[in-house]
Amino acid sequence: MQTTIPDFKDTEIAFSYLSDKELKQMSWLFSMMNKPWLVNVGSSVGRWAVQWNIPFARPIVKATLFRQFVGGESLLKSMGTIEKLAHYKTLTILDYGVEAKEAEVDFNATLRENLRAIEFASGNEHVPVVSTKISGLASNPLLEKVQRGDTLSRSEEEAYKAVVKRVEAISLAAFEKGVSVFFDAEESWVQKPIDELVNSMMRRFNKERAVIYNTFQLYRHDRLAYMIETAEAARSEGWIFGSKIVRGAYMEKERLRAKEMGYPSPIFPDKVSTDKAYDEALRYLVEHVDTIASCNATHNAESCMKMATWIDELRIDRNHPHLNFSQLYGMSDHLTFNLADCGYNVAKYVPYGRVEEVIPYLLRRAQENASVTGEMSRELDLIHKEMKRRELV
Repeated sequence: MQTTIPDFKDTEIAFSYLSDKELKQMSWLFSMMNKPWLVNVGSSVGRWAVQWNIPFARPIVKATLFRQFVGGESLLKSMGTIEKLAHYKTLTILDYGVEAKEAEVDFNATLRENLRAIEFASGNEHVPVVSTKISGLASNPLLEKVQRGDTLSRSEEEAYKAVVKRVEAISLAAFEKGVSVFFDAEESWVQKPIDELVNSMMRRFNKERAVIYNTFQLYRHDRLAYMIETAEAARSEGWIFGSKIVRGAYMEKERLRAKEMGYPSPIFPDKVSTDKAYDEALRYLVEHVDTIASCNATHNAESCMKMATWIDELRIDRNHPHLNFSQLYGMSDHLTFNLADCGYNVAKYVPYGRVEEVIPYLLRRAQENASVTGEMSRELDLIHKEMKRRELV
């Protein structure tokens, strides 16, 4: 068992996968994203320019945001990214980066792509997981109606049966192909039917290994209790609970909707409370490693260090298949590669898709990074530290 503790300030390990040219390009891009006004203007212009096929817009996006945050335009074109990550002891979680649409033809197209991704992953030992969103397989208005308990029309009932069949098809394929699936968490007003669908798939397919994982957003004040409740149900019913934890992605939208509609916000009032709930969830997952397979999906260095420390304190093998870390491709390399170098299970969440398909994802990455200036400044500091070490500045 390794005893070296990860050093998240070790930039030589963090950026060893980048050439001098690539490191300089990353420094330039992150410097641009550290200017919120520039990101806001660029996002509006970029979305419009690609949508209307303005000359040079697509090559510019592909040479900047796409290169940084996307694995490739297709599964096969992502192979270079997957192999490069594997060389540095890091696995890949594949995600078809197209945003949800509202037509049955689009839902079926997303289903087919998810099945292709599972087939692809089954033949690549470096891709253990495919990630997907149920809102890519169902319309949000339908999910909202199901959550409210409204009576569905005959056509809506048929549409929801089709949703269930899509989720079943993905889950069955993963079960048969030896792959796992992460189902993402979404907004609170559609999360209940997502939970019910994912739980039903876990009951069916997680008897011998963790095929299906649900995702828990710990900025919601009810999710820690719900996660533990689900874990206890799994233990009593004899199936393995798959849990991916995140802090959360829809805070502003959640609080605004709650205010406009006059109900209590489901989000903790401050970051301290969210961090406390997150770390409690994390500790619970590590302590119940025999019956729970988990993924600590975070860019928070403290949460990564706590999990790494707890694994060692409890004398659990660092490469235990039920204990995993993950970060988004193109971000937080100081966490990913230092954890991997110390023998922990780490994966990058790697989106793929054509430039015009992943533009919403890319612009969200840029906007989120610009809004969290502390994190972006921290990443820039590490990049500049490595550039100085290499004598590039």
